[in-house]
Amino acid sequence: MARVAGAAPLPEVCADMCALVEGAQFQALVRRSRSLTEKILLAIPEAHKSSIHAETLKLNSSENAKLGTMASNINFPPAPVLKIASEKVPLESSLIHMHEGLQLHQALLSTISPLLEKTQRVTDLMNTVRDLAVQISKMLRAVQTDYDPHTTPSPVTLHLHGDFEVQVATHLTLVQLQSLGQDIHRLLRGLDTSHEEETDSDLLMGLI
Repeated sequence: MARVAGAAPLPEVCADMCALVEGAQFQALVRRSRSLTEKILLAIPEAHKSSIHAETLKLNSSENAKLGTMASNINFPPAPVLKIASEKVPLESSLIHMHEGLQLHQALLSTISPLLEKTQRVTDLMNTVRDLAVQISKMLRAVQTDYDPHTTPSPVTLHLHGDFEVQVATHLTLVQLQSLGQDIHRLLRGLDTSHEEETDSDLLMGLI
């Protein structure tokens, strides 16, 4: 799973970049993105509850680390590793990895959703992931990167031969998306100059 350092002050990359990031337009994108990230993190447990009926698959369980072989068997892709922006890691690199991770999970949810008995919560979650990816792409355009944030995620091919494989793929997608969302939340908090109070949700308290 992707891991990043805890919240940090806005990196002093260069005067022009700091001025851009601290500007009202960019900060509006940051706050909108933080809100969507929190919405994703709050929606994941309900999406998991509605779509996973295998009792052995729990969202927050140490047993999830033992699913590596199963993930390999169904061709489940890992998320990009996120690194907080610094003098050695340009802001655009962090944003690119955010965007790639979100598009990957949008594609995974799109692939899995039609195979589930109950699809509404997973579909709603997928739409929120898409909306967040759009906000991150706007940040990428603001920093004038050459990266082309494709509007349509690349398709994902999973080897799903039965209901249990579908259950595992859904479970792995939600577990990995939760980890990615927590990392994105930390990264965005480091860019946010508003110092707004954190959400009191138990799901987000762990991000502080």
